[in-house]
Amino acid sequence: MTSDMIWAPLFQRLKTTTGADDRDLEALAALPFTLRTFRENQAVLRDGEQPSECCLIADGFCFRSKTIVDGRRQILSIHIPGDLPNLQNLHFPTVDHDLIALSDCTLAFIAHKALNDLISQRSGVGDMFWRDTLVDAAVSREWIVNVGQRSTHNRLAHLIVELRERLRLIGRVIDNTFEIPLTQEQFGEAMGVTSVHTNRILRELRIDGVLELQRGTVRILNEHKLQELAQFDGRYLQMSPSS
Repeated sequence: MTSDMIWAPLFQRLKTTTGADDRDLEALAALPFTLRTFRENQAVLRDGEQPSECCLIADGFCFRSKTIVDGRRQILSIHIPGDLPNLQNLHFPTVDHDLIALSDCTLAFIAHKALNDLISQRSGVGDMFWRDTLVDAAVSREWIVNVGQRSTHNRLAHLIVELRERLRLIGRVIDNTFEIPLTQEQFGEAMGVTSVHTNRILRELRIDGVLELQRGTVRILNEHKLQELAQFDGRYLQMSPSS
């Protein structure tokens, strides 16, 4: 991958959501990084580790998760190209969750020192990162509501619409078709239900002509029905600098 390809999804998102200054983005792109590839289900970071780098997803998908003592796992968030899923470790030295490759993926690792030096030199970069972490917190709040209060059909619809809107922002949605490489078990872990229940929901949504999921690709069949189920209000994603 070229350097431009690595930074492009992040810059596309930051320009839309923060009105990022081109000079700040150029300074960010000049930072040294190390590319590492991970296989599907491979751990990028483990709970308790103390990383000295932040990672940028250049290609592929990752998720955050926590596993309780009996082995059950909750997926906490899903991360797409352009995301910085452990930006908080600039200030929190110890990771408090796992970061796992959802698909084969490529990540760029940037040293904390290099990022902190840049932030001290360019306050606009710090402002961009601060806004990014606030949006990340807003997404976490919405996921709590999704798992805690919405019906299972509403949960799945909301999750799919959220991911579509985030993927659309970086140009990864074509004709309402997009990649979400979650297995049925992983959908269940994100929604707090079993894989059997997830299978039933997906089957019903396909029969009802709402959407279909095949081999990690979602195709929206009826936008109106999907929106009715999702009850989606995307303000929490802060898709524009003034939102």
